Amino acid sequence: MPELAEVEWFRKQWDVGRGAEIVGLSLHGRNRVFRGSDGRGLQQRLIGAKLVSSHARGKRMLFEFSGDNPETIGTRENVRSWLGIHLGMTGKIRVESVNYRPGKHDHLVLFQRARALVFTDSRQFGRVRFHHGSDEPDWWKSDAAAINSREFDRNLVDQFLDRHRKAPIKAVLLMQNGFPGIGNWMADEILWRAKVLPSKRTGRLSAREHAAIFRATKFVVRRSLETLGRDFSDPPRNWLIHQKWKRAGVCPIHRTRLRHATVAGRTTAWCTRCQK
Repeated sequence: MPELAEVEWFRKQWDVGRGAEIVGLSLHGRNRVFRGSDGRGLQQRLIGAKLVSSHARGKRMLFEFSGDNPETIGTRENVRSWLGIHLGMTGKIRVESVNYRPGKHDHLVLFQRARALVFTDSRQFGRVRFHHGSDEPDWWKSDAAAINSREFDRNLVDQFLDRHRKAPIKAVLLMQNGFPGIGNWMADEILWRAKVLPSKRTGRLSAREHAAIFRATKFVVRRSLETLGRDFSDPPRNWLIHQKWKRAGVCPIHRTRLRHATVAGRTTAWCTRCQK
C-alpha cells in the first residue's frame, strides 16, 4: 500500500493540470471505490471547474476545484469542489494524452483540453470522495499532526505511545491517528533504526527507546519525502527496505540474515542483532 512519501509523489502528478478547466469526465460510478459518494453530483460540479490545488495528508489526497461550473456560478461566493482520493493497495494517479480511452480499472478520468487526469485501481481497495461547499470537507479534517510538522514533537509521541501500552509497537506505528502516513515498510524502517523489536509491547519501552523512535520517525519521513516523494527515486541503498522483502535479506549493517514474522497483521522484518 502506498505510504506517506509515495502518496506525495502521486499527488503531484496532477499538478500539471492546475489552472486548466475540466471539459469532460469518465467514471465508473457504481464501483466500490465510489462507496458513499454521489457520482452524478461529481459530474455536474466538476465539468467546467478548474483544478486549483492539491494536498496530501498521511495516505490521503485532496484536490480542490474552483466554483466555475456553470451550474453554480452566481449562487454562492467562494464555493469549491473537493475531490478526495485514497489509493488503497493498488491505486495510482497519472496523466495521459487528451485522446486517452479509459480502461477497465480507470475508475475516474478528468479530461482537460491538453490532457487526461486518471485515477486507476485494479483491486478497488482505494476510495474516491466528493464534497461541494465553501470549506474543506469534514472527512478531510484531522486531529493528527503531520509527522514533518513542528506539532509532531516528542511530547505528542510519548503521550500517544502511553495510550497504547498493551499493543506491539509495530501496531502502534501503523495507527493513522498517531502516525499518519506510516505503513508497513516505513514502520519496519523506523524500528530497525531505533533498534526496537517490532513485537515489543509499547508499555515496556524505555525512555531511550521512546526518544529513538521519535528521532527515527522524523528522519525516515524527511528522507523519504526527499527521494520517493520528490521524484520516486529509491531511498539510500543502506536502508532496510532494500532487504526487507527478500527471502534471504540481510541487515544492511551486520549482514545478518533478517527474521520475518507477522506482527500486527503485517509481514515484518527485523535484525536479531540490532533489535533485541
